[in-house]
Amino acid sequence: MLVLASKSPRRKELLSLITEDFIIKTANVDESLPDNIEPNKAVEYLSKIKAQPFNNGMDTIIGADTVVAVDGIILGKPKDRDDAYNMLKQLSGKYHSVFTGVTVIRPDKTVTFSVETRVKFFDLTDDEINEYIDTSEPFDKAGAYGIQGKGSLLVERIEGDYFNVVGLPVSALKKYLF
Repeated sequence: MLVLASKSPRRKELLSLITEDFIIKTANVDESLPDNIEPNKAVEYLSKIKAQPFNNGMDTIIGADTVVAVDGIILGKPKDRDDAYNMLKQLSGKYHSVFTGVTVIRPDKTVTFSVETRVKFFDLTDDEINEYIDTSEPFDKAGAYGIQGKGSLLVERIEGDYFNVVGLPVSALKKYLF
C-alpha cells in the first residue's frame, strides 16, 4: 500500500501524476524546528516526522514539506493580512528559494531528499500586493503565494522544478517509488 502522509490537496493531485493507487493519512505532529536549521534540512526533518507515524514495516509512506526561503530565512504561512503583505514585499523583485523535502519509507529502506527551485518575483507595487492578498489565496501557503493560482502573476522567472514549488517534486519522487 502507498500512503501519502499529507493534508495538502495539491500533493494529492501531484502524486496522481505518478499513480492513482494510494491512500491519504495524516497525523498531528509537532512541526517545531531546531534553532538555526538550514531551509533544505528543515524540510527534510519535517518530511520525516510527517511520514514516521505511519511506518508499519509493510507500506510505502511518503511525507513531504515545503518552505519558501529568502536570504536564508524561512517564510511560513502568513498569520494575517499584514504578515502576508510583509512576506510579499520581502519577495518583491528578488529571487527566493522554494525547498520541498520528501521522505519515502519503504519496507526495505528509507530515503530523504530535498529539491530546491529558484523563483524570481517581479517588482510589485503596494496595489499589486494588496490586490493579490484580496484574493485570499496567500493565507494557507508558505511564503504567502501559490504559483499554481493567481500567484503565478507575481512570478517573473523560475529555475528548476515547477511542481516542487507547488509542493511535490514528482519527477524526483518517482525515482524512489518503483
